Amino acid sequence: QVQLVESGGGLVQVGGSLRLSCAASGRTFSNYAMGWFRQAPGKEREFVAASTWSGGSTPYADSVKGRFAIARDNAKNTVYLQMNSLKPEDTAVYYCAAVTFLLYSTTPTRWQYWGQGTQVTVSS
Repeated sequence: QVQLVESGGGLVQVGGSLRLSCAASGRTFSNYAMGWFRQAPGKEREFVAASTWSGGSTPYADSVKGRFAIARDNAKNTVYLQMNSLKPEDTAVYYCAAVTFLLYSTTPTRWQYWGQGTQVTVSS
């Protein structure tokens, strides 16, 4: 089992920045690909970004490309999502996820473990 705890969400104005963190515990962090997803009210959970177990880059969702960046620190068992130039449409609950048998996936159901989520609200 892997436990994931997100933090760093909050209320921010349009154009602002936030950094989300996801702390993992329970298994060897470096064995897992880590991902960020988000879910807005009334919408399906969608892929945002992912990091392979070795920290390799993967494609970002088109809606966040150039504004968001994922990074992981295997020594701290933590993955981050730096979010810049935030827009109202970025408002959602952001979830951290982990999977051991894939490099990554944009499909939520393929991920093994999930955090509880952290709310991000971008106000105009």
